[in-house]
Amino acid sequence: MTQAPASSNSQMNRAVVAMLDGRRLKGYLLNFSALKDSFRLFPNLAATAASGIDVLLKDVKAVFFVKDFRGNPEYRGAAKPSEAQQGRRIEVTFKDGEKLAGTTTGYHAQQLGFFVFPLDANSNNTRIFVVNQSTRNVKLL
Repeated sequence: MTQAPASSNSQMNRAVVAMLDGRRLKGYLLNFSALKDSFRLFPNLAATAASGIDVLLKDVKAVFFVKDFRGNPEYRGAAKPSEAQQGRRIEVTFKDGEKLAGTTTGYHAQQLGFFVFPLDANSNNTRIFVVNQSTRNVKLL
């Protein structure tokens, strides 16, 4: 008996998961929720439900929802927003010193995390889920 796929390809999101230990996991997410303390990461679009791995948010720095997995490590982004952005500008400093700037419509320090949207439309990231416990400082601008 063959196993059913996790879901149709149109419902899967490409993601790069930055772990607190420095690892980067690449895969596909289905039904990610900012309200749940874990999610399932699938290795490819044709993955079966059983082939995914469970990832606990307590072990995660951030989840980068990306346009593609290649990205461009040389790309530095625009200094100013490329178009009108929704939400409030925010600057996040992670415990490891990495900084992230963007906009957010829902920062709450008491929740598991929040979404940040890149300022630059040419960024490979479409949105980033930041786990609150992985941050050193969050500044609303």
